[in-house]
Amino acid sequence: MSDRQLTMMAVHAHPDDEATGTGGVLARYAAEGITTIVVTCTDGSCGDGPGGVKPGEPGHDPAAVAATRAAELAISCKVLGVAHSEQLGYHDSGMVGWPTNDAPGSFWSTPVPEAAERLAALIRRYQPDVLLTYDENGGYGHPDHIQVHRVSMAAVDLVESVSKVYMSTVPRSWMENMGSWAKEAGLDWDEPEDAPPADTPPMGVPDEQITAWVDTTGFSDQKYDALAAHSSQSDGEFFLKMGKEKFAKLMRMETFVRVRDTTGSPLREDDLFTGLR
Repeated sequence: MSDRQLTMMAVHAHPDDEATGTGGVLARYAAEGITTIVVTCTDGSCGDGPGGVKPGEPGHDPAAVAATRAAELAISCKVLGVAHSEQLGYHDSGMVGWPTNDAPGSFWSTPVPEAAERLAALIRRYQPDVLLTYDENGGYGHPDHIQVHRVSMAAVDLVESVSKVYMSTVPRSWMENMGSWAKEAGLDWDEPEDAPPADTPPMGVPDEQITAWVDTTGFSDQKYDALAAHSSQSDGEFFLKMGKEKFAKLMRMETFVRVRDTTGSPLREDDLFTGLR
């Protein structure tokens, strides 16, 4: 224990990811006086252009999309009380199989040691006690999310000063109940017509593997507003259509799997800073 202010760093792939998976804990811990840092690894240039146009379609300007998303990220971070927002500066790699996966400068095509050293420099600067990343599958198999996991773990190995590392994830039961919850909220939920390929890992992890269940009920409005700040993208529309009251009921908990710990704090946790204060 020391008098140094506690610090948390959340490493994300694209502008808007900070709001969906960690918006609640970012807002909660900022309100508790903890310094929060968001690191965004890509520019989000493969996101939606005006009117929802996709990469490769007429009217999609990657540079303009990146600029719009950078401005939205700044608003989101302000809403969540984030103290510092940093960008690693890589190009968005796009979805699996897109030509942008292997384009020069894309995050996916960047050697892990190279990107890890860039992230490690930020870890050395900010000295986070807690670092948040994704699981091995990047949550849902997106190349940039998988790369975030690889780069984050490699960077932590380089620095070895982070006390606790968590992978942001969702309980498998939450995914299984999503359809019924959506219908209860009066929203359309389209079940996939075809089963995913056999080698596709399911999204989320079994409930018993979740090691930290963090109550963010009091910060759901901030999380909602942060997600709404990314208005150029369609990813958050499903949740925003719920309205704040229903959103708060569904998104009242954020869940993590602890993968590194120097504090010896017992599992299961309800606070990512258990053992540090």
